[in-house]
Amino acid sequence: MSLGRTAPSGDVRTGTRSVDRALAVLESLARNGEASVVELAGELGVNKTTAWRILQTLGRHRIVEQSDDRGKYRLGAGLLRLAGAAAGGLELLQEARPVCHRLMAATGRTVNLAVRSDSSVFYLDQAADPSAPPSYDRVGRYVPLHTTGAGRVLMAGLDSDGRADLFGVLSRRTGLAPTEKARLREEFARIGELGYTVAANDFGEGLAAVAAPVRDARGDVVAALSVSEPVDHLTEDRVEEVVPLLLAATSEVSHRLGRRRDAGALATYVPG
Repeated sequence: MSLGRTAPSGDVRTGTRSVDRALAVLESLARNGEASVVELAGELGVNKTTAWRILQTLGRHRIVEQSDDRGKYRLGAGLLRLAGAAAGGLELLQEARPVCHRLMAATGRTVNLAVRSDSSVFYLDQAADPSAPPSYDRVGRYVPLHTTGAGRVLMAGLDSDGRADLFGVLSRRTGLAPTEKARLREEFARIGELGYTVAANDFGEGLAAVAAPVRDARGDVVAALSVSEPVDHLTEDRVEEVVPLLLAATSEVSHRLGRRRDAGALATYVPG
């Protein structure tokens, strides 16, 4: 049996070539401002029909648009939406990173920054203390939302319709049972009341974390911070020690993202 890499199929090569051509169209329009089908076909080295099809596909997503007067094409408003999403992610990373490192120094534990990606939690950044026990969570890792404390914090920030949609996806994807849905709803209620959650043994014995939400200027949950902890170290006293530090950190990141500080709201996060 050969263990060498399998050569790409014709369909894969064709798909890759189509993506390359679409990106070449965008690069051309970015350089030149606008161009006709004939001009783009000549630049790409394809016939007019192929160039037109690429433009039609990009146009359906508003990535390009056609000028009313001369029929030429230019970059469309859909790019602004994509650029805004990318800028938002970069802003979150930039604003959260120094706070995560301060939280790591204060707790002596690894701190994770996570965001939602459809039905998964995506670990965007990590401040790892070299002396801390290893964390299961790794930057660039995707796992089902309901399987981590950070993911459940992100789910708790959705409205009831959003959660219902996710339950449907997760049921198909992971076989999420009705009893587990009921348990998750109870946890969401606790997160809403306390402002954080404690997760133990999600991925196996010995692993635990405390997680809390980060909000933007509108109050929407856009990320979660979690502090990793060996489960046998996460006593009630340790939770009471970590939670105020974690909530102060999430409040700081939220403030950096434009959320107004609200001492009264923050006080409800800290257990009495």
